[in-house]
Amino acid sequence: MRNIELKARLPDPAAAREVAAAVATRHLGTQHQIDTYFHSRQGRLKLREIDGLSAQLVWYARADQQGPKASDYVLVPVGNPKTLKAALSAALAVRAVVEKRREIFLADNVRIHLDEVVSLGSFLEFEAVLGPDVSDAHGQAQLDRLAKAFSIGPDDLIAGSYVDMLG
Repeated sequence: MRNIELKARLPDPAAAREVAAAVATRHLGTQHQIDTYFHSRQGRLKLREIDGLSAQLVWYARADQQGPKASDYVLVPVGNPKTLKAALSAALAVRAVVEKRREIFLADNVRIHLDEVVSLGSFLEFEAVLGPDVSDAHGQAQLDRLAKAFSIGPDDLIAGSYVDMLG
């Protein structure tokens, strides 16, 4: 699977929520997510646990650069996250845990995330999900339009992942 994504600091979550509501085709609600990152030789590996939903093991690889970037990923449904977390912790060691409140909007094939990340603050993330009918170039153009709608400037852009920001 592949997407084009962009992450930025969010100085005014209330204003961003208004823009998201105006451009979204759907509001998917709010989730409490805990991502446990494990040391990985390539890309990033995390176990995502979401209150009230099934857990997922997520592996992804993307360049650490500001602005829109391609991300290749694999999602694996997890039936027993507690046991998997124990096994991965023993085998690979935990790198860090990222806890966040994520409000999710959908604008066609683009997921808009308004994130409140514990110890880090407020962020905005776009993920243009690609497929047979959506190319990298189309996803890039979608994110460029959204960045303008949300008034994202170059100084707002984040190159890496939340886990990198934790140190």
